[in-house]
This record gives sequence, C-alpha cells and structure tokens, in this order.
Amino acid sequence: MWRGSLQSLLSSIPLSIRRGRPVRLARGSIFLPVDLRRPYTPQPERKRFYQNVSISQGEGGFEINLDHRKLRTPQNKTFAVPSETLALAVATEWDSQRDTIKFFTMHLTTLCNTALDNPSQRSRAQLITAAVKFLETDTVCYRVEEPPALVELQKNEWDPVIAWAEKRYNVSIGSSTSILGPSIPQSTKDTFIGHLASYNTWALHVLLEHWRDDYPTSSIPINEDLTTLGTSKRIEYMITQLKSLILSMGLLDKNLTVEQAVLLSRLEEEYQIRRWGTVEWAHDYDLYELRARTAAATLFVHLCSESSTVKHKLMQD
Repeated sequence: MWRGSLQSLLSSIPLSIRRGRPVRLARGSIFLPVDLRRPYTPQPERKRFYQNVSISQGEGGFEINLDHRKLRTPQNKTFAVPSETLALAVATEWDSQRDTIKFFTMHLTTLCNTALDNPSQRSRAQLITAAVKFLETDTVCYRVEEPPALVELQKNEWDPVIAWAEKRYNVSIGSSTSILGPSIPQSTKDTFIGHLASYNTWALHVLLEHWRDDYPTSSIPINEDLTTLGTSKRIEYMITQLKSLILSMGLLDKNLTVEQAVLLSRLEEEYQIRRWGTVEWAHDYDLYELRARTAAATLFVHLCSESSTVKHKLMQD
C-alpha cells in the first residue's frame, strides 16, 4: 500500500536540483540553499581505554563493567538497567567500539542515561500528558489543500495509518486541513492515556524525552576521578522525532517498520526532495540518522520491558 503509491507518485516528479534559492514546503518550512545550511561537525572521539566489557547484576538492576570499572551516568549514578537483555545490548555498543569511542553510534547508552538521570525532571504523569498532547498536532492528521499531488499522497499514505489506529484503539481521530488541526475527542485522549500508562517509566522517557545538546553521553570513574566522555548531539526520540503519537504506536504495535514510520513522518519533505532535489549529502544523512535513532528507541522500549533474563555472558574482543 504505502510503498507502491508513494514510489509511483514520486517517480513521476522530475528530479532537478535547484540550489540557488530556498524552497518553501507546504506548511511553511524551508529548504535552505547549500551555502546557508549549517555544516556538519563531527563529534569528538576518545581512544578506547578498556579491554573487556561485561555485565553484572546489582541492587539497582543490571550493570555495565568496562574491565573492572562500573559505567556511570553523567549525574554520577550507577548505570543500572531493568533487564538483562537491555544490558547486553548496551554492553554490545561499548564492546563494538574499536580504536576510538564513537559516541554518536551509542544510542542505547544515551537513552539509558536519559531514563536514569531524567534531565527534564518530568514525572510519569507529566510524560503521559505531554505524549497525548501530540495528538493535537500529529503529523498524519495535518493535511494540505494543494498541490493536488501532495494531497493525494497524504490521503493514500496517512489515511490507512489513521484507520488502523482508530480500529486498534477503538477511537475517533480524523484529519483536517485547518491550521488548528483536527478536533480530538476527550474520549480518544483518555484511551491513549490509559494505553500509555501500561508502559513502564523507562519506556515513557524514550517515547517522549529528548537529549539536550549540553548533556554528556556517559561518565566513567578512572583513577578515582569522574571523567566525562564526550557530549551527544540532541537526539529527539520516538514521538518527538516522528512528530506523531500515531506513528509511534504503529511502530510499537509492529504495524509499521522503522523504515515505513520514518518515511511517513517525512512525507512532505520526501515529496519536495523528489521535486526540487537534495542538498548535497545532507538529506541522506538526516534520513539515515533518523532511522538509526528511531530503531534504537523502538528496540529500547521492547528491551526495557523484557522481564526474562539470559545466561550471564562476559563479552570480550
């Protein structure tokens, strides 16, 4: 459904690159010319200082050990996660680093730090309320009135997603071309509040939380000193990065794949890219980065809800 109509419609639009002027999107956002876009700045790297990565069970959960040192959060809390499978996944991120530690590849570690430190200091109830509020501005509910090709594209690709959500949760959602968006019934909001309440607090952080530009990736005690390991770029997870509660629920319920959810969240942008062309490598980088972050967030929610444990493993090169 979604792939066939999207590809057939977009393939009919000429792929011409017009770099000399800005391009305005349907809802007012702008593609900037190459010379006006912010250049990509590689994140700092640090030489790998540990040999072995292992996990162990402590009072607060499953901990990550680099050689004989315990991983700690930026706020100097013990890095302890609720499930052994999540601990193994995080340990794999650290074990896969080679000569240098590439912090931008360690999405699960960053997500765990967000859940442990809660930098925004939001309560469980506040997280759920903020997540449901996204229904009022959900990407798939906002529609354009022109051009006709984009109107058709949104109808073909977004309508089935809304129909799935309405049937799955027995709610009314709808869509609108008004700048105010659709009028979401309170009963629909209450249903999603109840559904989100079934997730643990760790999952709720990742559904909604975003990572601050100035927040460290992790901290390790070395020679009894707390050494901060780099700073991550801002990573907006799940609902905030897809700009859609509906797409996020589709992902978690396995109605959508990561690739489908990301493409549907970028529908207008992809339409404009096919029409006006890409800006150097920037659009591809944004797409792949969004896929990686979304995949990590989806995996995180499932792993932090995993109650089973697996046999203890010592991970070595």
